[in-house]
Amino acid sequence: MSSAPWSAPQHSAAVVPGGPRRPGRRDLLRAGLAVPPLAALAGCGSGGTSGDPNAIRIVDYYNTPADDVAINGTFSACAEELGLTFSRERVPGDQLIAKVLQMGSSRTMPDLLMLDNPNVQQVAESGALASLEDYGLTAEGLTPAVADLGRYDGTLYGIAPTVNTIALFYNVQLLEEAGVQPPTTWDALRSAAEAVTTEGRYGIAFSAVANYEGTWQFLPFMWSNGGEETDLSGEGVLGASQFWSDLVRDGLASRSVVNWKQGDVMDQFKAGHAAMVVNGPWNIAGLEADTPDLEWDVVTIPVPTAGGEPVAPLGGEVWTVPLTGDEDKQRKAAELLKAFVAPENQLFMAGERSTIPGDAEAARRFGEENPDLSTFVEQVATARSRTAKLGPDWPRTAKAIYTANQRVLVDDTDPAEAFDEAARTVS
Repeated sequence: MSSAPWSAPQHSAAVVPGGPRRPGRRDLLRAGLAVPPLAALAGCGSGGTSGDPNAIRIVDYYNTPADDVAINGTFSACAEELGLTFSRERVPGDQLIAKVLQMGSSRTMPDLLMLDNPNVQQVAESGALASLEDYGLTAEGLTPAVADLGRYDGTLYGIAPTVNTIALFYNVQLLEEAGVQPPTTWDALRSAAEAVTTEGRYGIAFSAVANYEGTWQFLPFMWSNGGEETDLSGEGVLGASQFWSDLVRDGLASRSVVNWKQGDVMDQFKAGHAAMVVNGPWNIAGLEADTPDLEWDVVTIPVPTAGGEPVAPLGGEVWTVPLTGDEDKQRKAAELLKAFVAPENQLFMAGERSTIPGDAEAARRFGEENPDLSTFVEQVATARSRTAKLGPDWPRTAKAIYTANQRVLVDDTDPAEAFDEAARTVS
């Protein structure tokens, strides 16, 4: 996922054994697009590279100053060491998959392509990506969940050098004044929210917006309650939706959560309108810059019962090598990617972007050196890939989840009714 995973976020000649498969219209529908079929990506041919054999063309959606320092700086150092040059084309995150389709049909795929991790399996399924293992890149050192972000059908198509997830931010002063500890369970979260809710201030805020951010924020509650994306009408899913609904119904969370994206949620926290918020590390820089006097801290997402393990989704971008028909250029792109994702570079990029290295040992070091982010390092250790169980079918289920929660929170629909309908739409 990008810093704010939109997942369409989360969100990767010799590619797949047996040769590339040419998918039909179902691939197109999964991407939510009604333009020339995704099959155009498979065997995309030449034309996507420049005439200079050492010039690597890169497409990504990073567009902040911190991103440019981290990404440009790392690519510059790696390319110089390898005797390569590079150029970057920045595409807005919500337009990237459409751009990939367009590049595939016009045979202009780049040499390196960044994808939000939930999209990797869709693109890999089309046969458009090279197996990184063919070029000597492996998932060694990555946690299994981080490695899964770049895998499809057992083959490694991409690597995420840094990842992110979400946790619970809280206003230290407000909780201390109310005499409550940072919550670790749902009951404690509700009690804390009750203690700090006043006129003009809600106890907690989260994003239940009608897009993939709403699903992203719901997953820690759903997964930690035993809910599964493969069983949307199950008790674990219903219990999590009811918990959210009760917070809103009882005035501990604003009904506006159905309209708030994650940035809006953090704005509520900065303004003092919410004492606790579910959010990610990408907003820490803005939080510190805009409210330097605010004392805040972070804990992992509270779980239904004491002793449970918090399970949150993994966000982050995965870097891939598309099949361009130029084998020499593909090899050089893979060499550049291998240098780019080296653990020391992961540490640098994570520090610049407030994300977490994908390499387990680098992540441990990062947590020690950056205590403000240590909670996210802890949360990443138990986080899950959104596509691990459903693969390319994840986007359809993600939509069903946020649609059901909208019905629950906007229309006061019973969670059992809303999620029973959601289960039918994906069956």
